[in-house]
Amino acid sequence: MTLSPDPHADTHHPSSTDSSIALPGARRSLTAQLVDALRAQIDAKELKAGARLATEAVMVQRFGVSRTVVREALSRLQAAGFVETRHGIGTFVCDAGTSPLLHLDPADVAGSIDALAILELRISLETESAGLAAMRCDAARLATMRAALADFSRSVGAASDTVAPDLRFHMEIAHATGNRYFVEIMEHLGTRMIPRTRITATPIPREQYAEYLMRVNREHEQIADAIERGDADSARTAMRLHLINSRERLRRAQAAT
Repeated sequence: MTLSPDPHADTHHPSSTDSSIALPGARRSLTAQLVDALRAQIDAKELKAGARLATEAVMVQRFGVSRTVVREALSRLQAAGFVETRHGIGTFVCDAGTSPLLHLDPADVAGSIDALAILELRISLETESAGLAAMRCDAARLATMRAALADFSRSVGAASDTVAPDLRFHMEIAHATGNRYFVEIMEHLGTRMIPRTRITATPIPREQYAEYLMRVNREHEQIADAIERGDADSARTAMRLHLINSRERLRRAQAAT
């Protein structure tokens, strides 16, 4: 099964010669088409809860798209809660897809756009800082990272603030680079770095919000694991995935307004 090409989006991909996915209305980007195709398989139970999705390489061949399209589609599905990526293992279908956990108050749209701009900066900045941290981090700094993640987890259980340990974790990575300019930029951004501080969330069940926060912290743990191994490439990949997921979660919140 291949996807219908859209000349206005996702142009770097192999040409398609097989039958394409039919979509109603206006043409969709290849990323959106792939998201729809995978969602349909999940909804139809062709991909059941706990099932591992095909590898990126297999999806590239199966759907006739680039790796960039595959990665973006998986990020959108993960941000929506349909799949979860376990770095170094694969991407798995979650128990059930849920509606977006955050909805924006119309008065907060400007703030959300600002948060998206900050996330774009962070994707560039923190991806590299994670790689440098993996090469330069010592045991003491790693212990402070792990302590921040433990505090985050305890805060979720106690339904208390998770922003402070979240920020601490990212700041510890900046310090671990050994480059003071990473630290200075991060300190300048402060709590504005954390998207959920820039928007108002509508009331949602505590259990649902707690699950969302634990998903965020699992992404943190994947970053910390790569740094502990001294694996710079994996640390960069895990950080980039975490921040792209954050961006997609916020975009979904915008779309729900």
